[in-house]
Amino acid sequence: MAGFCLLLLRRRARLFTVLSQSIALAFDAGFVTAPFGFAQGRLRPSPTKRGVVSSLLLRLYKTIVIDRPVVALGLVFFPVAFFASYVPDFKLDASSESIILEHDEALKYYRASRETYGSDDFLIVVYTPHEDLFAPSSLAHLTKLRDELARIDSVESIHSILDVPLVNSPRVSLTELKGGEGIRTLESPGIDKELARKELQESPIYRNNLISTDTRTTALQVIFKEDATYDELLNKRNRLREKEAESGLTAEEAATLRSTEQIFHEYHATVIESESKDTEVVRAILDKYRDKAQLYLGGTRMVVADMISFIEYDIATFGAGILAFLLMALVYFFRTWRWVLLPMSCCLISVVVMVGYLGFMDWPVTVISSNFVSLLLIITMSLTIHLIVRYRILNEEASTVDQKTLVFHTMKDMTKPCFYTAITTIVAFCSLIVSDIRPVIDFGWMMTIGISLAFVLNFLYFPAVLVLLKPERVSLRTDATKAFTMAVAGFTLKHAKPIVAVSLLLAVLGGMGIGQLEVENRFIDHFKSTTEIYRGMELIDMKLGGTIPLDFVIDADETVAVSPEATDDPFDDPFDDPDPFAQEEDAAGQPSYWFNGYRLTQVETIHDYLESLPEIGKVLSLATGAKVLKQLNDGRMPEDYELALLRKYVPEDVKKAVLDPYLSPDATQTRLTMRLIESAPTLKRKELIERIQRYLVDEIGFAEATVHPTGMALLYSHLLHSLYRSQILTMSAVFVSILLMFVMLFRRVSLSIVAILPNLLAACAVLGLMGWWGIPLDIMTITIAAITVGIAVDHAIHYIHRFQVEFVKHQSYRDTIVACHGSIGRAIYYTALTITVGFSILAFSNFIPTIYFGLLTGMAMMVALISNLTLLAALLMIAKPLGPAST
Repeated sequence: MAGFCLLLLRRRARLFTVLSQSIALAFDAGFVTAPFGFAQGRLRPSPTKRGVVSSLLLRLYKTIVIDRPVVALGLVFFPVAFFASYVPDFKLDASSESIILEHDEALKYYRASRETYGSDDFLIVVYTPHEDLFAPSSLAHLTKLRDELARIDSVESIHSILDVPLVNSPRVSLTELKGGEGIRTLESPGIDKELARKELQESPIYRNNLISTDTRTTALQVIFKEDATYDELLNKRNRLREKEAESGLTAEEAATLRSTEQIFHEYHATVIESESKDTEVVRAILDKYRDKAQLYLGGTRMVVADMISFIEYDIATFGAGILAFLLMALVYFFRTWRWVLLPMSCCLISVVVMVGYLGFMDWPVTVISSNFVSLLLIITMSLTIHLIVRYRILNEEASTVDQKTLVFHTMKDMTKPCFYTAITTIVAFCSLIVSDIRPVIDFGWMMTIGISLAFVLNFLYFPAVLVLLKPERVSLRTDATKAFTMAVAGFTLKHAKPIVAVSLLLAVLGGMGIGQLEVENRFIDHFKSTTEIYRGMELIDMKLGGTIPLDFVIDADETVAVSPEATDDPFDDPFDDPDPFAQEEDAAGQPSYWFNGYRLTQVETIHDYLESLPEIGKVLSLATGAKVLKQLNDGRMPEDYELALLRKYVPEDVKKAVLDPYLSPDATQTRLTMRLIESAPTLKRKELIERIQRYLVDEIGFAEATVHPTGMALLYSHLLHSLYRSQILTMSAVFVSILLMFVMLFRRVSLSIVAILPNLLAACAVLGLMGWWGIPLDIMTITIAAITVGIAVDHAIHYIHRFQVEFVKHQSYRDTIVACHGSIGRAIYYTALTITVGFSILAFSNFIPTIYFGLLTGMAMMVALISNLTLLAALLMIAKPLGPAST
């Protein structure tokens, strides 16, 4: 059995789809759209189009599931037991590796830049003492905190105001700087703390970086040891992937790539767990020091750790919350325990199998795909409710029929519409698979596999359990839901044309709103203001120069001299002849293109421009060190020969602070790094990056090929815009695919067009509302259109399928609409209400995009419910796609 399950799982969605198709073909081969009629209270088969009532697959299904329900339950039990054993292996991942744009050249450059200039993966401890920061007690408290953090095994070093080099306390000369003399730290004996305060407050390096301008707040940068194994595996995997994309791999290289990917995947999971534990250790240490200071934690590692905790919270809270709501909804709708326990067990089976499958495949859930549990619960419940409602209607119409016959005809009648609703939902989620963003791709695959599993398992488990139960006694109580849907039918029949006109107006307004949609958003707005991420980012923005890093790396232009002769260029060297020292080889044996007076002045101009932009906080570059050198040299830039000597003989700790992060080892690149003010109301990353790039090319005169933006801010911007483009391009393909499936199902083009229009309105309305309200698209809300269409078309499929059946009986559009609203309309009402409230539960998340996703998708479901019960019926009345009525 285990071997069979292994084979099943490795086929992923394809196998589950084949199983679904087999069941559907079995019923489609033997039954027409009209399932059966009634005569004297007994069920009898209706004539079939193909005349194949007793096909082999149909007999097999009836024999295994209906006649031998215990066998069917065994087929369900063994996979459930197998997968349940892997539930503990279920993993979460919120690292940057899980939110990347595949095949992105910017990502490739970012990784290369990190190898050259070092990682931006560290923790920031924001420290604001209750007393003056430079008071002895505060410094002692800060020292104790730093020392305890430094004792963590994985920590390599701590950068703080306590140990950074000071050159103005008192001032040292350039000669002393070359020899490493006179450089002190805040911990040096006899240091003048007021001079140190002034230097730290005014220093181009430390101001708004390690200390706030009011000297009340400081930061400790916790730098962790590099993981050589992780870097080696990552680089090996990336090199093989790049070669595979560019020129292809040999069989041996392909095997090496698969092996490396597997090893890296497993090692990456251990690294994430280790980093999360490190963050918890740091937090535990900080808790000891909160009595004398206000402390916040920031940095990429903290964001990853908190995002994982958000995912865990969302899965646990919303899984439990949705289950609780479904329980209450079922009790309210059906008022009997069999219709509570049976659908709830269907949902639990689907979720357990899917979660266990992810654990078995070692497939981690990310921030984006964490909603798959909620969605799978809702979709499974929707499927089960349709089966329940159909069973109850048949039971009311033929109460004397035995249980097996009732269950069999229920499943026969619902297989085709349920199969097509599953497939159309899968098609909508497949639109996410064509994205280049890994978590979105995973989300699409998880939902595709989950929906396939839910369909197969429910068509085995639901009828098998129901056959073992006694037939339900027909209740004569008033059905409030039916009264409501019948009232809607009456309203629709009376106002068909005004309904179409209002819907058209809403579509136009939605289209106008869609034109105002924006994909840019501020990362800080993803979190509630009460979370540590938000408060820490806000404080760092206000006091310490911003949060999300953005870099610009500029290559040396070999066609231009190091220090050009006099031209009309505003950055011309003021001397006729370049300084000979500028062309001499530097300490690394390469011409020093950047570290000379002319180029440093040029970089300083760029540096000052960047600092003038309101969206940018702290800027660090070669100009930062040059500003310090000018302070030590009476406001003048040192001569080029002095710069050459300084670069060669400057102490290592000074070199690490002012040179190495901004000048490549071969001196052919310079790097300007800045942090964006995420709380800035005008922040639009893409526009900002393009504006800076235009300035460097058009104003400064660099060749465009030598200017390279990079950093997490750029990668996140690329991610959002790529997803936006891919979704816009694929949504049209989704609609066309669904329309083609409608044609296959309904056999009429006009009927298929009528069926899809109300669902287009639902997607258009919710996206238009986002545009009008100024809600930006992000990695969560950008999937709303695909999900809305995928789930909302289910209503149309069930309604049109029932409409075709009833029209054969009534031969009147008005009577058929009344009959459909009284039968399938109730099921649509139940499922839509369940889905709406189920999605709305996501509003309790700590992750703002999840809140928007839940509320907006719930709203879209309500629009879909209303449009399918009103607009769809009105269009059927007006268009008459089944031909003229006989009455």
